[in-house]
Amino acid sequence: MNIKPYIKNRNMIAFIAILLVLAVLDILNYHAIITQHLGVSFIGGTQIPITLATNATPSQMSQIISTLDKRLSTFGLSQPTIYGVGDREVLVTIHNSSASQISSTLGVIESQGVFQGVVSGRVAINGSSILPDSVGAANPVVNGTSVTWTVNFYLTEQASRYFSNIVFGQANKPLFLFLDRPSNSIVLINASILGNGAQLGSALSEAEEVAAMDNATILQNGTIPVEVLSSTGGNWNSVRGFFEANRGRYRSIILQNSTPAAISSNLTEMNYTLDYVPLSSMVPQFAASPTGAPTVSSWPAIGLLTMAFLNPSITNGTFSQAYDISGGVPANLTLVQGENYAVNQTKTIESILSGGALPVQVTVGTPVTTPPTLGKYFEYVSFVALLLVVIAVSVVIAVRYRKAFLIVPIMITTIAELFIILSIIGLIGTIDIPTIAGAIAVIGTGVDAQIIITDEVLSKSSSGANMRLKLGNAFYIVWADAILLTIAMFPLLVSSLTSIIGFSESTIIGALLGAIITRPTYGAIIARKYGG
Repeated sequence: MNIKPYIKNRNMIAFIAILLVLAVLDILNYHAIITQHLGVSFIGGTQIPITLATNATPSQMSQIISTLDKRLSTFGLSQPTIYGVGDREVLVTIHNSSASQISSTLGVIESQGVFQGVVSGRVAINGSSILPDSVGAANPVVNGTSVTWTVNFYLTEQASRYFSNIVFGQANKPLFLFLDRPSNSIVLINASILGNGAQLGSALSEAEEVAAMDNATILQNGTIPVEVLSSTGGNWNSVRGFFEANRGRYRSIILQNSTPAAISSNLTEMNYTLDYVPLSSMVPQFAASPTGAPTVSSWPAIGLLTMAFLNPSITNGTFSQAYDISGGVPANLTLVQGENYAVNQTKTIESILSGGALPVQVTVGTPVTTPPTLGKYFEYVSFVALLLVVIAVSVVIAVRYRKAFLIVPIMITTIAELFIILSIIGLIGTIDIPTIAGAIAVIGTGVDAQIIITDEVLSKSSSGANMRLKLGNAFYIVWADAILLTIAMFPLLVSSLTSIIGFSESTIIGALLGAIITRPTYGAIIARKYGG
């Protein structure tokens, strides 16, 4: 058989050219496809869904993705994958499934990233004051059994002058450094965790600790009230009266996760949002000021990273652009645990300050982890399923037509269509189980279209204009099916159902490119054979 007339057909030329281009791109980008574009379901890792508090504009979504990417890269994660789903969802994929790494990653993602330095109830520093790319973490310092950590950064000149004006005359006053300080919130703390102040070497009274906490939470138009619940809960009626009187002013309550259910229920009935924190975060740490008065040095429940007393040398009107955040590790940790804690603390703070603040609040969903061994098994099963589908389709075609000339082109174009789908998604998207499922669906619709074309062409002997008319009739059905399938899949593509987006992507790509490339090529082949 002379194949030159078939190869010279413009559809065949375009078909071959596209296959060659994709093959070359696949070869050049093979490493990236294997390491970056295979989904977690094949290579193992963790997917973390994130829900935005409000609909994000395209610019906000771009900023969110950029911020998270910089945070996670600074944190030390290798090649995290982040993409938006609609305007309310973001999906983060990391190629790591260790519990500690996932926990640290969640902390980096959940942070809103709003940094503030407060002096005497006034904000002296904020995140926008920090020079880009100036944040750096120092190595932990071990002194005997204690471990300290430090994160350095530089302020812009304008921010440094503003800071100098705010702290003027505030010598030895505490500078409270917050990350994601809560707003419109009240702290409900149990008296059972107060009255020790062991960090100072001597016990503090409950009144002294409460006074120190009140001082640390002062902020113009944003003070966080601290309400103390007695160990027995006997003062609940008095405390409840405060919450009832202020439920129109404050929205949420920060409380420890061991709070009695009856009290939590009362607060919920008042339409407060309850923000539970573990006991370790609720316990504030204290330090003695130069005057001897106790001051809160850190308090995770309200985002207080650390506190520093203002040296008189920086409160006399001079200014500097270099600053740092430093702190210690909990005393109950071993030396090795303390060093690991310090490293993680500095990496977390560095990544958040480097990435900047997110434009909207985020809620992190439950991570889904796939071990690498299970991912390899999923990959094997998926591609075996593809092979079985191709074999099954081949058998059906062979039984129906029993003509090698028809069977071979149908199978070649079917396999080529599968190659095109996986190549395009592998180059620009993610190949995962839903992608393979979509490809399998496209194989069925693609063969169905080729059968329509074949039956129309073979319906009776014809040539010339009649053949063009019959191909036109066949492609009317083919294009109608492709368009309807695309319309049916589009809602899934733009939905927040991240687990099936790959299915809709591969189905739409296969349907449209099949109608544009592979099916016209097949139509041209059999039209020349049977129509002249």
